[in-house]
Amino acid sequence: MATSSPYPTNPGIPTGGPLRHAHWWHKRWVRYGALITLLTLSGLVILALVREQTGTEGFLVGLGLAILPVPLLVAAFRWLDRVEPGPWRNLLFAFSWGACAAALIAIIANSFATRWIATATADPTSADTWGATVIAPIVEESAKAAAILLLFLFRRRDFTGILDGVVIAGVTATGFAFTENILYLGTAFGTDQLAGHSGIASVTAATFFVRVIMSPFAHPLFTVLTGIGFGFAALAGERQRLRRFLLPPAGLLLAMGMHAFWNGSATFGDYGFFAVYGGFMVPAFGLLTWLVIWTRQRELRTVREELPAYVVAGWLSPAEPFALGSMRARRLAREYAGHHLGKPAARAVAQYEAYATSLAFLRHRGRRGRARADFVVRERELLQELWNRREIARPALEYAARVTAPPLPVMMPPVYGWAPVHGPTAPYPAYNPYRS
Repeated sequence: MATSSPYPTNPGIPTGGPLRHAHWWHKRWVRYGALITLLTLSGLVILALVREQTGTEGFLVGLGLAILPVPLLVAAFRWLDRVEPGPWRNLLFAFSWGACAAALIAIIANSFATRWIATATADPTSADTWGATVIAPIVEESAKAAAILLLFLFRRRDFTGILDGVVIAGVTATGFAFTENILYLGTAFGTDQLAGHSGIASVTAATFFVRVIMSPFAHPLFTVLTGIGFGFAALAGERQRLRRFLLPPAGLLLAMGMHAFWNGSATFGDYGFFAVYGGFMVPAFGLLTWLVIWTRQRELRTVREELPAYVVAGWLSPAEPFALGSMRARRLAREYAGHHLGKPAARAVAQYEAYATSLAFLRHRGRRGRARADFVVRERELLQELWNRREIARPALEYAARVTAPPLPVMMPPVYGWAPVHGPTAPYPAYNPYRS
C-alpha cells in the first residue's frame, strides 16, 4: 500500500494557483441565482395549482398530514450519508427540485397527456388507466431523475459512489411525494366535506393510511433505482464510457417499470393492490435496504484499508484509520472535541472525518484505475484540509480509538503447557496498540 503512487510526502503543500478569467455566466452567484429563481417560481406555481384543486382548507389539511413522514425519511437518508456526508445544499436542492420543479412538470404533463388520450379515444376511464400506469411513471421518474443528473454533472466531487446516488434520489423523491400527498390528501378532504364523511370511514383517513402509513417509501424506492444507476456510473473509470452512459438509463427504466407495476396494482382485481404490496413492494424495499446498509459497511471497510498508506507517509497517526473506519469512534471523537473545546472543535473534527473519508475513496479509485484527471490536485487539496485541522482532530480520534479498540487475546502459562486466555480472565491487561 505504501508504495502506491502518487501522493505527496511533504506536508508543506503550496496551495492556490493562477486564476483564469471567467465569463459572467460562469460565476457562482449567477448560477445560484438562476437556480433559486427557477425553484421559487416552480414552487409558487405548484402552490397555486394545488390550492386551486384542493381549496384553502383542504390544502392546509393536506399539508399538515403530508409533512409527517418527511422528517423520518430525510433522517434515514441522512443516516446513510454519514460515512461521507454531502453538503446540505445538495440535499436542499434535491428536496426542492422534487417538491417544486418535478411536481410541477408531473402535474402539467400528466394532465395534458390524460386529456389527450381521453379526447383521442373517447374513453375517459381508459385514459385514466393509461395515465396512471404508463404516462405517470415515465413523466414522474424522468422529472425526478433530472435532479440526480444535475448533481452528477455539476457536483461531481460530491457524487462519488452508490450511496451518494441513493441519498440524492431518495431525498428528491421524498420532496416529490410530499407535494403529491398534499394534493391527494387535500382532494380527499374536499370529497369528504361534500359527502359529509368523517373519522376512520372517510376518504381522507383511507388515503392517509395507504400513502403515509403503508407506503411512504414508494416514491423513494422507485427513484433510488435511478440513483443506484448513477452511483455505479460514478464508480466507473474514465475509459469505461459505455458503462457510464448505459447504467443511469438502465436504472431509470427499472424505476419506471416498478412505478408502473405499483400504479397498475389497482387494476389487478379486488386483492391486487395488497398482493403487489406484500409480494413485491415490501420484499423490494427490504432488499434495497439491505443493499445500501451493506454498501455503507463496505465504505467503512474501504476507509480502514486505504488510509494506512498515509500513516506511512506521515500524514495520519497510526490510530486514525481504525477510528475513521468506525462510526462509533467518529461520534466519540466529535463528542470529545465538543466537550473539551466547544462546538467549533466538534465541527472541525466532523470536517476532518469527511475529508479523510473522501481521501480514502479517492485513493481506492486510483488504485483500481478509475481516477479522474484531477487525482493529484484533489489529493493535495484533501491532505491540506486534513493538515489544517490535525491539531484539533488528532487527539480526539486517538482518544476514540483507545476507547473503541477491541481487546486482543493474550497467552499465559497454565499449570501444564500453554493455553490462550482472553480479556477479563487474564491476570494482566491484554496488549492494545491503541492504548497508552
